[in-house]
This record gives sequence, structure tokens and C-alpha cells, in this order.
Amino acid sequence: MDVTIHYAFLPHDDPEAALAFYRDILGFAVRNDVGYEGMRWITVGSPDQPGTSLVLHPPAADPGITDEERRTIAEMMAKGTYASIVLATKDLDGAFDQLQAAGAEVVQEPTEQPYGVRDCAVRDPAGNMVRIQELR
Repeated sequence: MDVTIHYAFLPHDDPEAALAFYRDILGFAVRNDVGYEGMRWITVGSPDQPGTSLVLHPPAADPGITDEERRTIAEMMAKGTYASIVLATKDLDGAFDQLQAAGAEVVQEPTEQPYGVRDCAVRDPAGNMVRIQELR
């Protein structure tokens, strides 16, 4: 089977803050920015990976979600427990320094993990956990 990752989705609650983080701090290219009824879907990705994109989406846009589920999603996003992504870099310390200098909420400084990776963790403006792993 020949299957690849094409899109992954992360919620956002402020499109401008999401752009500032993913485009301006992480350096992702904006591939699409679509608005509909006051909501925005922003597709970004690494310039080095044109076939893989991250869609930053309004979390409650699905018409199948109930009002109670919307409240739960908002509560989980506020706590930073709703969604996460793992990114990778050859220069973990440099990436961490840039994130910290830009004011990202640091969850964990670069650390050698007992399971064999070195990584750090920050939260994006919507509260999503963003772990960055060092490529070795």
C-alpha cells in the first residue's frame, strides 16, 4: 500500500494569532486561506514538504457538533488538552530559542527523553501542544 500523510488538522480560535505563530515564527508557507461565514481555514506547511499540509480550522464548524460538544472543545482548548502535533528539526536548541524569544508559551525546554528522543514543547496561541523533536 502506498499511503502518505497529506493533511493534518489543528483547531484555532484566532486566525491572525495562528498565522503569526505558524507563518511568522515557525516559517511555514501559507498555502490557502479560505473564509466562510466569519470563519477561516488556513492551510500551512513547510516549504520543504509541499505534499504535506496542516489545516488550521475553526473547531466548531462541523454541523454535527452539539452546543455541549462546542463548550467542551472550547474548555479543552483553553486547558491545552484538545489537540497536538509533533514537528521535527535538526536544530532543536535554535528552534527553541526562536520560539522563546517570540513569546511562545513554553511547556518544556529541550530535554533528553527516556524513550530515546530529545525534544521540547510549547503551546500555540489556541493552546495546542506543539512538540518539536530533534532529528538525529
